[in-house]
Amino acid sequence: MTGRLRGRRLPLVVLVAAVAALIASVVWVSGAGSPSWGPGPRAMTGTVSRTGAVHDMAGADRAAGRFAQRWGLHVGEVMQFSNGYYAELLARDGSRATEVLIDPGTGAVQLEFGPAMMWNTAYGMMPARSRPGTAAIGSAQAVRIADRWLSGHRPGLHAAEPERFPGYYTLHTLRDGHVVGMLSVEETTGTVWYHTWHGRFLRMQEHPGT
Repeated sequence: MTGRLRGRRLPLVVLVAAVAALIASVVWVSGAGSPSWGPGPRAMTGTVSRTGAVHDMAGADRAAGRFAQRWGLHVGEVMQFSNGYYAELLARDGSRATEVLIDPGTGAVQLEFGPAMMWNTAYGMMPARSRPGTAAIGSAQAVRIADRWLSGHRPGLHAAEPERFPGYYTLHTLRDGHVVGMLSVEETTGTVWYHTWHGRFLRMQEHPGT
């Protein structure tokens, strides 16, 4: 599907401000643990690829694909929001690797801030595991945690099926069965991080072959 994006561009200063605000607004934690930070084994943090203006879903797919090739990854789901494009990157075996943002004005592709940077244990900034022996949260529990958070912070929204990334889950948020946005749940602490930076959801597509 194609569609011309009419939302605002995301200049660097806006992204930096958004990151600062988001770090301050991780609003709910279930569980304990004080993480320390260090780079993931294939950290993408700070990496940006620019390909020129992106005008539609196909262009976003191509831009994300060129970025993904550096790590032997490929593009899965692509979404268009009023503030830009989002794509998930998949490993060769089809498992989800990480999430990226595509700026429509410049074609800049970068690791998505928020959970992809701070929680991804393979491609972002890897938190130390909480307590030794702590069991990872399962997918069903991630949905329950997400729904409980939504009931208190985004009434009327519900969580869709979780998509697991290294160290966390990302879930679409739904209203009356329709996608509105997304949130993530950290897999050991149950911390919820709502993706406030996307703006209004417009459309999505699966990459051919995924």
